[in-house]
This record gives sequence, structure tokens and C-alpha cells, in this order.
Amino acid sequence: MMTVNLSFWEKEAFFKAVDVLIIGSGIVGLNAAIAIKERKPRYKVIVLERGVLPIGASTRNAGFACFGSMTELLDDLSNQTADQVWALVEKRWRGLQRLRERLGDDPIQYRPWGGYELFRPEEKATYEACQDQMEHFNQALSSITGLARTFHNRDEDLTTFGFSGVEHLIHNQGEGQIHTGKMMAQLLALARDRGVEVYNGMEVAAVEEGGSGISVHLKNKWQLQADQVVVATNGFAAQLFPELAVKPARNQVLITRPIPGLKIKGTFHYDRGFFYFRNVNDRLLLGGGRCLDIVGEETDVFGFTSLIQNNLEELLKSVIAPDTPFVVDQWWSGIMGVGQQKVPILERLGPHLSVAVRLGGMGVAIGAQTGEEAAKLALDG
Repeated sequence: MMTVNLSFWEKEAFFKAVDVLIIGSGIVGLNAAIAIKERKPRYKVIVLERGVLPIGASTRNAGFACFGSMTELLDDLSNQTADQVWALVEKRWRGLQRLRERLGDDPIQYRPWGGYELFRPEEKATYEACQDQMEHFNQALSSITGLARTFHNRDEDLTTFGFSGVEHLIHNQGEGQIHTGKMMAQLLALARDRGVEVYNGMEVAAVEEGGSGISVHLKNKWQLQADQVVVATNGFAAQLFPELAVKPARNQVLITRPIPGLKIKGTFHYDRGFFYFRNVNDRLLLGGGRCLDIVGEETDVFGFTSLIQNNLEELLKSVIAPDTPFVVDQWWSGIMGVGQQKVPILERLGPHLSVAVRLGGMGVAIGAQTGEEAAKLALDG
């Protein structure tokens, strides 16, 4: 492939004297860029994005404004301390409020319809464990969400939704929905309004610290210089820094064509959040199933597997919308960043280099706040 070098004019006009260069134009990257420009309006801040859109996870998630279902939190408490778990939940909750504050509810189509968790007969023991912990969870959450009872039983809604083979529902009144695409479009517009320069089709090959700055080497052989670099590539971070404790995790998602008289409204979780679904107006969106093949889905390659596709369609057909004709309109996949710990990695790797990755599938909840913390790290060290 022929290399096209930057001209003198291009270097002078677009890439000279860069104060902060951010790799990745997803939720974290754009929030970091916006926060930097708000603190340092005269700084030259540029964002590099390898794709036409930030298609890792930011434009490919399900649009859940959530902070943890009961089974997910119980699972977290089995391998983390209570202080760690509730600190992370608070970070998610505050991050959601910050996102809504920054962008507004109407532009991102925020809908405070609450969320549900499903329990089938085979999850009887898990459901009982949730019942045992519900009062304790609500007490712990009251100081975070301001709600007296974040979680409560809602078995009476089973007939409304028309599920099959579901025995119990636990409702989380603090959850909501957003329109993922509109959220990212709003963030991009806000970044540009603040004077952030976003360049697409710019895939980074390597980052190299120097004495007075940092060099960013692109796969098209261009080399850019900056005073500070923030890496916000989440699930793809290991491509640049394999030593980081973050791994890619693919999720597969489907959406149906419009279903007349769709009964489902809100966000829904099943099996520790490994399965999730919601209405998008009168369509059904369903995704997840990574637990069926954890190792196989530990990949940063977009794509699908018949194992998970078949399982999702069967779940939709037999449990979620039984006796309801539907047609799958689209499939897509997204790449998250996960690890043994769910707390984001926010740290300096060098005098001019910071990373803000590993959102653990909660980018909508913690992306805004993580981006602002990354901005502080880049500016203050």
C-alpha cells in the first residue's frame, strides 16, 4: 500500500502544537475531550478514531441506564468486598446523573421506566438469595439513589408482559432507557462546539513516550506529536498495551421489526445481566449470551456465532414473546472491555500518557464520569 505523507500545510493546520491527543471517540474519549476544553479553552485537543463511528461499544450497546441488577450485585459481592461493590454502584449512579446533566434527558431520549430482573423456576435458589438481601441492598442504595426502596417484588406485572416460564420479577425503579445513537451524536456535537477536533479513519499502531512529549504512530505511517495522550479505547486497549488488565468481550445483539401491540416496556435483565432486552418503541432488542462461551467471546473481532444467535432467538421465542410473531430485522455485535475487577483502569503509564479503559459493560453509566476523571489525570497528573 502506497504511503501518502502529510504535507507541510496539513501538519501546520491540523496537527501542530497538540496539547492533548485522545485515542478513541467513544463515551470516555469525548467526555474527556469536552472536560479538558472546559478547563483549558485555549488547548488544542484532538481525538483520533479508527472508524467512521466509535463502533467498539459506545454506539453498539443496548441503551440501558442501569447500575446493577440484584443477581449481578450478589455475584460481585462473592468476589469483592461490600465497600468495593457499593463504591462502584455509586460511581455508576453518579455517572448516569452526570450524563443526563451534561446532555439533557430529551436529546438522548431518557425514559425513567424502571428495570426488571426475570427469575425462572430453575433460579429458585437465586431468587430466594435476592429476597434475603433485598432489605439490606435497599438500605445500602438509599444513600446513593435517594430512593427508599430501589428494589422491590413485582410479580403482578408478569401477566402484563406475557412472559412464559417466568415465576418472579424484581423491579428496580432507578433504571431507565436511552437512545445510544442520539447520546453519541449529542456528545460529538458538544465536543465540536467546544472546539475539539475529531478525526476519523486514524488507526493508531503505537504510542511512544519522549523527553518533552509523546509520539503517536498511525497505521498509515503518519506520526503525530502531543504533550499529553489519553488512551480511551476500552476493549481494544490491549492491542496497544497488552500488559493492561483488560480483555475484549464481544456481545451479540438483535432487534426485531416493529411488533404490533408489544406489551414489553422498560429494561430487563436475566442471569446476572448476561442477557438483557428492552423495547425500542414497538421493537424488541435482545442481546448478550456471552456466558455461553466466555472464552470464545473474548475477542475484539466483530461477528456472530450460531450458538449465541440460536440461543437468543430461542429465548425470545419461548420466554420473552411466546405466541408473538416476530421477524429479526438486524444483528450487530459490540466489543466491551472487561477484567477480573470491574473498576475502570484510570492511571498514568508515563509522564505524558494516561489510560481510561475497562468499563465492564457499564459504559453508559460510568463513561461520562470516567472521561472527566481522565481529563483531570491528563491535566493534573
